[in-house]
Amino acid sequence: MSQRIPDGARLPELTLRGVILGTVITLLFTASNVYLGLKVGLTFASAIPAAVISMAVLRRVAGANKLENNMVQTQASAAGTLSAIIFVLPGLLMIGYWQGFPFWQTTAICAIGGILGVLYTIPLRRVMVVQSDLPYPEGIAAAEILEVGSRGSTTPDAARDANDGQPGDKDADTATGEPGAREILLGGVVAAGFSIASGGLRVLADSVSVWFSAGRAAFQLSTGFSLALVGAGYLVGIVGGMAMLIGTLIAWGIAVPWLTSITPPEAGQSLADAGMVLWSDKVRFIGAGTIGVAAVWTLATLFKPMLIGIRTSLGAMRGDQGAFRDQVRTERDLPAGIILTLTGALLVLLTVVFAIFLHGAAPQLAGAAFWTLTLGSVLFAGVFGFLIAAACGYMAGLVGSSSSPISGIGIVAVILVSLLLLGFTAISDAFDSLDPAVARMLPTALALFVTSVILAVAAISNDNLQDLKTGYLVGATPWRQQVALIIGCVVGSLVIPPVLSLLYNAYGFAGAMPREGMDPGQALGAPQASLMTAIVRGVFSHDLEWTMIVIGLGIGAVLIGVDGLLRKRGGKARLPVLAVGIGIYLPPSINMPLVIGAVLGWLIDRRLRARALARGDDVERASERPRRRGVLLASGLIVGESLVGVLLAGIIGLSGAPAPLALVGDDFAAIAQWLGLAVFVVICLGFYRRVLAAPVAR
Repeated sequence: MSQRIPDGARLPELTLRGVILGTVITLLFTASNVYLGLKVGLTFASAIPAAVISMAVLRRVAGANKLENNMVQTQASAAGTLSAIIFVLPGLLMIGYWQGFPFWQTTAICAIGGILGVLYTIPLRRVMVVQSDLPYPEGIAAAEILEVGSRGSTTPDAARDANDGQPGDKDADTATGEPGAREILLGGVVAAGFSIASGGLRVLADSVSVWFSAGRAAFQLSTGFSLALVGAGYLVGIVGGMAMLIGTLIAWGIAVPWLTSITPPEAGQSLADAGMVLWSDKVRFIGAGTIGVAAVWTLATLFKPMLIGIRTSLGAMRGDQGAFRDQVRTERDLPAGIILTLTGALLVLLTVVFAIFLHGAAPQLAGAAFWTLTLGSVLFAGVFGFLIAAACGYMAGLVGSSSSPISGIGIVAVILVSLLLLGFTAISDAFDSLDPAVARMLPTALALFVTSVILAVAAISNDNLQDLKTGYLVGATPWRQQVALIIGCVVGSLVIPPVLSLLYNAYGFAGAMPREGMDPGQALGAPQASLMTAIVRGVFSHDLEWTMIVIGLGIGAVLIGVDGLLRKRGGKARLPVLAVGIGIYLPPSINMPLVIGAVLGWLIDRRLRARALARGDDVERASERPRRRGVLLASGLIVGESLVGVLLAGIIGLSGAPAPLALVGDDFAAIAQWLGLAVFVVICLGFYRRVLAAPVAR
């Protein structure tokens, strides 16, 4: 693992040059994430690419160090993550409420939701980062990247003096170019090459899928070829990987075959198309239900530790933990007084934003109804946002930010908001005085607007604890990281509205075109926003897939019982129910590479253990260096694919073509699938052999 900067060290961290560099990286990554999210419904985690770019820029600057690089990646990753708000906001154009993206309203929603996400997770840092055994795959990978990038640079005197007398592993302490850097570079080059060949040149596919039937039931065997997800799965471990596999089997081994056997396909619809439509329209709601009940259960189990964390923060404000300046540097969070003051101010601002939104939608609405809707929306966003922050932080710690189903959380939130508004409209006569068209549109628009705040909170909390884990591993000062996260939220919130407006005016969205005569075929699909909008409409028209959601709730409850029994029996067997829900909700092209990476790690550990026992060596000591090589290689896979993702996003955005680098056409797709599978298998085998070839400590 990375070598931690000692508490006594005093190094530059949150610097002006770092903030400026982080802002520049933010512009690039936020624009890329917004475009990809609107086009294909996926975004990339920006922490590790930001760390790599920061190190490349700052490594020749006098006094630069890994804590400063950590602050840059913290700021840039927060801004990049905030782009997940695009999973909801375009819905306001799709229902015809907005005709564009009002700059200040959009900026305010992004900034307020994002900063609340930062503030809500600060009291959870000790419980979920310092005292938790959650794997935090991207947080660990980023720490390894920062550690390797710091080697060979001039170490400031304070850090060097603080490290005196602390011997380290040779692999960990050697200068750049020694094994640590080589492993990350090797993993990065392999993943980058594969990503260019698949996502850019298209000579290799990025997934393989085989459909077959048994009677009228359709089955799919599928996996994606994402090496970054393989690396993340290796870091997640076998428990999380097996839980996601269980979820995948529930979705594609039971739910989809059952639904296809009882649902006649439409005329001309292929087996694959029928199966994918049923998964998207029905089975994903089973996953959302499972995620919802698992999130509630997780919050219940974390309730006491959360109270302890909050009480600790309040105690520090009162002086119970000593004055802020007297605390150990690596334990200094933002003081609770500042957290409470900022939270209160942001909730007041949110009240203003909701009041302006409601007045613009229905000027005739006034009095008790107006303030009930306004304050009720703020209360729900504030309270539910805090609960979501804890749940999302836990999910990110379990499977990583890239694989955490933010859109699933959005589904749960938008259903709850819509139900509350449905109940209000049913008992209130305030809507009777409104124009019928406004009365129909207002609840839908308000539900999407409230959900956008909650999604911003969820996205940032999903990223925040991952970044704080990186900071904990490298020895960063927590309060400075938290300030960097807030800066990232502000910068990102200023970038997102103009990028959204630019893309909307250039391409339009599915179901929402800015001008007549535009080609609908060029419109950005905005799949999550379309889904959220359809859900809200389904709630108000009473035709939502409640049966699937209830089934998901039941599955989650049963799995919670199974996990409880496993815990009572003792041992290491666990069943993370959130990970099962994620496996149901996400497609197998994302799930299976994570599972493969987890299984690779398990096989490597078994082989290392057997080899150590056969030699009579201490298992842990003999496995230390091979395991470190595995972590470095996995981190390199994440780095390489992430950087290429940024590059390809920029090329696609500049060209306006979906595949500007493609060397082959659609008729090559079948061959590309099997070529991609062959290369993917070879790389995974190479990973296995490379880790086991590492020298062992005797």
